Amino acid sequence: MNDNVDYRAPAELFPAAARRGRVAYHRFDTLSDALRFAVEELTPALLGGAVIESEEVRYGAAEIRGLY
Repeated sequence: MNDNVDYRAPAELFPAAARRGRVAYHRFDTLSDALRFAVEELTPALLGGAVIESEEVRYGAAEIRGLY
């Protein structure tokens, strides 16, 4: 995908409309940790509407899967 992505940069995960008891906003020390969590731990419905922001760049579900 993008060769200029810094996988070591801090990142924030905003899942799809979180329901009570479900995954909510998370901060991660690295973009790689956020990507791993999003792809491996979120349900397809939550991942489908998720956004990860790192270094002022926002990545939607398709970009998350591609960067993973």
